[in-house]
Amino acid sequence: MNAIEFIGVTKRFGGKTVLDGLTFSVAKGEIFVIVGPSGTGKSVALKHIVGLIEPDAGEVKTASPRIGYLFQSGALLAWMTIADNVALPLRETTRMKEDEIGAKVSDALAAVGLSDAADKYPSEISGGMQKRAGLARAIVRETDIVLYDEPTSGLDPVTSLSITNLIAEVNAKRGITSVVVTHDLASALKIASRIMLLKDGKAVVCETPAGFVASKNPYAAEYVAASKGEKA
Repeated sequence: MNAIEFIGVTKRFGGKTVLDGLTFSVAKGEIFVIVGPSGTGKSVALKHIVGLIEPDAGEVKTASPRIGYLFQSGALLAWMTIADNVALPLRETTRMKEDEIGAKVSDALAAVGLSDAADKYPSEISGGMQKRAGLARAIVRETDIVLYDEPTSGLDPVTSLSITNLIAEVNAKRGITSVVVTHDLASALKIASRIMLLKDGKAVVCETPAGFVASKNPYAAEYVAASKGEKA
């Protein structure tokens, strides 16, 4: 069964078509990775899934309303502790008692390796830890789908690898569906069930990691070569 379906989705901003009849599906439990040049509609596709943007044409279907979103910056509130940042969705959308919220927050922080950072503020932890905290906030409501917008952007290689591994670990342990937008092809190849390449708002390739690397599509070959610093 599919967790997410795009059916002929078109989105324009002003006179520019950002998504052009985009059609794809994501199976439950997949780690589905979207790659492509800047400005080709990757983040716009994510925002359609969570309902921040409505299509001009076509349809987006999701199997569950419980969707978490990890923003590129982590998007933590500077004046709140990490625990309070993670608790925010529960306090705003549920009627849970504080002891129940505390237990959920502790579980989410443990899942991302941040149990010791609960009482710290965002400015007191590293960029990688901020992304982990953002992920804890995204999963604290027992979400079925988590969307990641450039989760390794701005991180050093070691921290990037730890975040990549964490995405796979959370996906496996919690049985969630993950959609990852990234420029980091090495990360995509490591964790993806399938990789979709967007160009000019259209899906030009959608393959397993092995199939993506072996693809004869010229855009895919160019993208793989560029990620290695080679010429296609």
